[in-house]
Amino acid sequence: MRSSSAPIRDPQYSLETAGAPSRTPIVLRPASIEDVDALVALEDASFVADRITRRSFRNLIGSASALILVAETGGRPEILGYAALLFRRGTALARLYSIAVAADAAGRGIGRSLLKAAEAAAFDRDRILLRLEVREDNERAIRLYRSEGYRPIGRYLDYYADHMPALRFEKILRGEKLFDSGVPYYEQTTDFTCGSCCLMMALARDVSGFELDPVMEIRLWREATTIFMMSGPGGCDPYGLAVTAHEFGLDAEIHVSQAGDLFLEGVRSLEKQKVMALAQEDFRRRAITYAIPTVVEPFTLDLLRAHLGKGGTAIVLVSGYHMFAKKVPHWVLAHGDDGRHIIVHDPWVADERGESIADAAHLPLPYTTFDKMARFGRAALRAAVFLSPRRS
Repeated sequence: MRSSSAPIRDPQYSLETAGAPSRTPIVLRPASIEDVDALVALEDASFVADRITRRSFRNLIGSASALILVAETGGRPEILGYAALLFRRGTALARLYSIAVAADAAGRGIGRSLLKAAEAAAFDRDRILLRLEVREDNERAIRLYRSEGYRPIGRYLDYYADHMPALRFEKILRGEKLFDSGVPYYEQTTDFTCGSCCLMMALARDVSGFELDPVMEIRLWREATTIFMMSGPGGCDPYGLAVTAHEFGLDAEIHVSQAGDLFLEGVRSLEKQKVMALAQEDFRRRAITYAIPTVVEPFTLDLLRAHLGKGGTAIVLVSGYHMFAKKVPHWVLAHGDDGRHIIVHDPWVADERGESIADAAHLPLPYTTFDKMARFGRAALRAAVFLSPRRS
């Protein structure tokens, strides 16, 4: 089987942007070993270079980290197209490795149907991202991908055998239904207010009359910040978020995997460390004054799910490396559980990558993926603030 770094070969003209009514029913199903001859024939007719070999097709069909879907006619089966997926182990990422449609099946929407089926299959395997490469001159395929919500994330020079560049696209997968707990989404307007934005979103649902706006975003950040971070303005810590949530009308419960000062390991300045330590000590004292429960041990996924099941929300610390490839602490708001995923609002929208609010709101993170993300730094700090409407 070729490595996942090999180019995706996309047919120049076989992916359709609009499906005409089919003359006979089209069935989509996983490929079997019996399909190899037909797949090789379709491959040879679709591509002039970088073809998948017979042996590679057999390996892909037999691999637990790959899936080939075929489109065939009803009645007397004839394979009209296929889509090959690769699943990278230990990640929430899937890759559309190859897709092809027979030339005489053009105009029947088979390419679009295969793409949608590939997305559904990836989501069913707990993947939240589907990525692909496409020839820069394949305008028809690019129109299809864009129309289905894919956004460009890169360009590779000299990628194909004829030296044509490739464009890289990505789509966040969400399944068939949008999980909505009634928590509104708010995009952070600065690089450092993720914690206060998460708190704002929880307050907007559970505190009557609370309004979301940039002035409140900065006010809550000022209330909950640790003053300094590694550089630039400070970020929020769990005690500060809990104290601020309490003062604005929510019940809070702190879960943190270690006692004492947090986030000091990346701060070189002793003066900054001192100020941060004093600010955090103030938050801890106020948490005691307000009788905010504090659990000094890593929260479990089962505990979080039980809290969400009661209608609560949780501001959870995650590694920014998993969200936007930067090794910084980052806060997201967990607000739902659909039985397989923790549903989060991520206040950060990566505009430079073409993201929109639709890419960051109601994001379904598979349990295993979320569990890996919800820790930060060498000490694997695990922190969350469980929030609930104020009990009368």
